Amino acid sequence: MAHSMTLSTTLAPPALDEICINTLRFLAVDMVQKANSGHPGLPLGSAAMAYALWDRSLKFNPRDPLWPDRDRFVLSAGHGCALLYALLHVTGFDLPLEELERFRQWGSRTPGHPEYGKTAGVEATTGPLGQGLANAVGMAIAEVALAARFNRPGHTVVDHFTYVLASDGDLEEGISSEAGSDAGHLRLGKLIVLYANNHITIEGNTKLAFTEDRMARFAAFGWHVQQIEQGNDIDAVASALKAAREETRRPSLIQVRTHIGYGSPHKQDTAAAHGEPLGVEEVRLTKKALGWPVEPPFLIPEEALEHFRRAIARGGAAQAEWESRFEAFAKEHPDLAAEFQRVIHRRLPQGWDGNLPTFAPADSPMATRIASGKTIAVLASHLPEMMGGSADLDPSTHTSIGGAGSFEPDSLTGRNMHFGIREHAMGAILNGMALHRGLIPYGGTFLIFSDYMRPPMRLAAMTGLPVIYVFTHDSIAMGEDGPTHQPVEQLVGLRAIPGMVVIRPADSNETVAAWRVAIERREGPVALILTRQGLPVLDLASYPGIPAGVPLGGYILADSPPDTRTDVILVATGSEVHLALEARDRLASEGVQARVVSMPSTNIFSMQPDRYRDKVLPPGVPLLVIEAGASLGWKSYVGPQIAVIGVDTFGASAPGPVVMQHHGFTVENVSKQTHSLLRHAREKS
Repeated sequence: MAHSMTLSTTLAPPALDEICINTLRFLAVDMVQKANSGHPGLPLGSAAMAYALWDRSLKFNPRDPLWPDRDRFVLSAGHGCALLYALLHVTGFDLPLEELERFRQWGSRTPGHPEYGKTAGVEATTGPLGQGLANAVGMAIAEVALAARFNRPGHTVVDHFTYVLASDGDLEEGISSEAGSDAGHLRLGKLIVLYANNHITIEGNTKLAFTEDRMARFAAFGWHVQQIEQGNDIDAVASALKAAREETRRPSLIQVRTHIGYGSPHKQDTAAAHGEPLGVEEVRLTKKALGWPVEPPFLIPEEALEHFRRAIARGGAAQAEWESRFEAFAKEHPDLAAEFQRVIHRRLPQGWDGNLPTFAPADSPMATRIASGKTIAVLASHLPEMMGGSADLDPSTHTSIGGAGSFEPDSLTGRNMHFGIREHAMGAILNGMALHRGLIPYGGTFLIFSDYMRPPMRLAAMTGLPVIYVFTHDSIAMGEDGPTHQPVEQLVGLRAIPGMVVIRPADSNETVAAWRVAIERREGPVALILTRQGLPVLDLASYPGIPAGVPLGGYILADSPPDTRTDVILVATGSEVHLALEARDRLASEGVQARVVSMPSTNIFSMQPDRYRDKVLPPGVPLLVIEAGASLGWKSYVGPQIAVIGVDTFGASAPGPVVMQHHGFTVENVSKQTHSLLRHAREKS
């Protein structure tokens, strides 16, 4: 069994414990009151159990918040962030008191919900309920996967826990059941959830809508469950945490009965304590009720600060001990130690893309999902940190790594994940894996089902997480499954997410180039949009610009003849690029010279310098956009000399070519729309 460090702590006398807990409570209350905005109820009710965790169990070093073997603490109930900021300040993280006083203000490091990367010690961006709990499942997966890969007999370099503080709202959200079921199946024994059961949501008592037995639910998922009736009993919380850590084959849920707004004479156990300041008078009364000085605000007694700041020495000693163990590990396993440092710091090895596949016309027709699967196989052979799978769709998405085995409770070295039909949880789990570091996580499903995982994708973009999404069955061209499975608005929806890079490659070679972009991107997520149907392979000898063009988002694939005027530019993505090439030949026979621009990523193209974009799309030249998706996304290009052949209705159940024809994706219609566009342009000139 892996070695677990026991952190020795001299327990403070009860009176000091209470002072420390009240320090946390009223720092949070004062933050909210000064901002006149926020959530005081959870900090008042949950400060005691948070203190028990941070003071007696949590392994962390305030002086090195990114120490790889620290325990992770995720505040899934992100609205209670004032409590987290108080903990970070008093334990010695780089979060000055002035930042607490600027809670929820422009430019502060104490935003209204926790934001990863903005505040030292914040492990995940949370707020949308349930996301943090599912993130934590991903973190716990990363921990056991890295432990299985790097730990050796006598050398344990990966050995930490993931803790969560969750609320009633977190457990109400469906994602908690998706992620909880997966965690139980995987037997993630180092995942521990403190559930603040305060019986209150915004609308009132949880009996209005939330009456099932949560303990029984999680027990049925395969979790170890415990119950504490008094949330202020820190010894009971500490004891339950100890029991949870000793349970190595099951994740743990500790249900703690807390009281929202604890100590508030008029707001305790009411919805009024949840999402608004207590009010000046109620703050005064609450402080008096709990024996706390009314003035000054933001009071931190010296004895409390001295006790909290012991975390610095404790954490430094824990990290030093780990570094000593890592040094011994490196002496015996130097290559493995160097590899650990590489993946933790997200560095790519030399030659990682040296033998990526190239495809020839003889390989036609080939669906881009197939090309993606072949590319994954090569990438994974060079990047052992690649780990992912699909939401029960691998036979269709081609996301598995051949020969790498399944990641299962008794096979933790496997790299193929089986998320089950749980798209929402899959997205959030991938985020947690990325947040943990050490892995390149990816997940696949049909593009239409990306809607189920939109919240975690949005958070991935907001947080700048390098997560890769493989979305197949990309348009109405998938055919017979009908409009329920044919994506229309998904492309524009994904492109609208700030920080999300969406790439829809035109063929197998563009797909390889797209994967290269996805692997190299370290500051945000990438969505690869791939076909089910086979497509012609673009010959690199005829179209040499593909490898360099895809990373630029858009490029000239085929141009009008030299020394001739370009009459129109056909801009297309994905499978429609081939239609544009066919139409170009047709138009040439009709006396119209057309340029074909492949635009696999509008997001990346928009980032290019004006001079490059003007070179590809010269101002004044009419544009005809061809894409089997909602036309709304192209409105930024709209002017008197542009037209769009798109899909602004739902599709239909029929063979794919038939559906595409009925929506105007034919050479004849491209020709017709081009001539109409040119007539209109002449009339306007």
